[in-house]
Amino acid sequence: MAQLPDGDPAPPDGALPASALNAARPLSLYVHVPFCRVRCGYCDFNTYAPSELGDLAPGTYLSAAVAELDLAARVLGRRRVSTVFFGGGTPTMLPADALAGLLGAVGERFDLALDAEVTTEANPETLTADYLVTLRAAGFTRLSLGLQSVVPHVLAVLDRQHTPRRGLDAAGWARDAGFEHISLDLIYGTPGESLDDWRASLDAVAGAPVDHVSAYSLIVEEGTRLAARVRRGELPMPDDDDLADKYELADALLTSLGMMNYEVSNWAMPGGECRHNLAYWHGADWWGIGPGAHSHIGGVRFWNRKHPRSYAASLAAGESPALAREVLGEEDRRVERVLLELRLAGGVPLSVLTPSEGSRIDGIVERGLAAVVPGLGGERGGVLEPGPRLRLTREGRLLADGVIRDLLD
Repeated sequence: MAQLPDGDPAPPDGALPASALNAARPLSLYVHVPFCRVRCGYCDFNTYAPSELGDLAPGTYLSAAVAELDLAARVLGRRRVSTVFFGGGTPTMLPADALAGLLGAVGERFDLALDAEVTTEANPETLTADYLVTLRAAGFTRLSLGLQSVVPHVLAVLDRQHTPRRGLDAAGWARDAGFEHISLDLIYGTPGESLDDWRASLDAVAGAPVDHVSAYSLIVEEGTRLAARVRRGELPMPDDDDLADKYELADALLTSLGMMNYEVSNWAMPGGECRHNLAYWHGADWWGIGPGAHSHIGGVRFWNRKHPRSYAASLAAGESPALAREVLGEEDRRVERVLLELRLAGGVPLSVLTPSEGSRIDGIVERGLAAVVPGLGGERGGVLEPGPRLRLTREGRLLADGVIRDLLD
């Protein structure tokens, strides 16, 4: 499982520097629900199966999450919340009424915008039509379904528990329940997945009632069961050329449906973009509730204790669950802005780049990896920014990490 970064000790009362606090900035909330029925073989997220938690009851987690909401409200005041995202883990391992109760707790402590985007991630096997009706009535507006694939042997390698049809059925239930936005998450490059297998998953998405698709290449993370199988030679490592072919196929098919590739791994119909993730990518303020959750408030990044037991214990003792934090300097924030915004369709303003970085642009453009576009190309903090921007081409998106390294090196 991924390790938390180093940092400076976080204050026990959760206090933030006065310079980080600005009540006028909109706030996003992330709620991490760390429970899964089983851990998928490729997953290194901070999640726990029941057998790993012993006698730690879900009610303990819920009480702790509400206590952290109280803490956030004390530190930040009654800020306006524009997006809420329940992630995991599998948030829908909790009863629908429990998720509804957590959202209600947000509304009691913060000014939840009337047009707030409220998302929950879900694994298809945890859902029913009635469950989704309850969530929609409670104010959830967006569902992000972990479909991954519709091909049985691919799902088996990924240790996914649902049948190929279940995720598509759940998308239909969400539509019938009145969800405004429905997203499907896909993974490509699984060992043994052919190009036709990947095409079958994309074709299934084309027939589903969704307005957003996330498609991520499989990454073999150290410490996972998948990594152990690759190391033993049971499965091959994903092939870079195969991954590129599958990315290009996804982009061609999804754009033919009218979706825009608004971030390297995300496509959406106009208006279907995930506003919560856009807040991350634009460096907005967000507070992460839950074990191992990360937060960013006004240039201060902090992160919680990872295990649900130590997380809950700190809050029960009246202390912040934050383990450590770092205060980002102006240069750190500038570099982070380049890292994140260059992945977006609007690109990054040339004005953000140093003269040294700007001198590398011509070489990147000549290789066909990016283009300089004029005029109003993007938005930050609700304000359209004038001036030319550097934007990745499709070829550049395939090599996004390398392009960013070349630009910042």
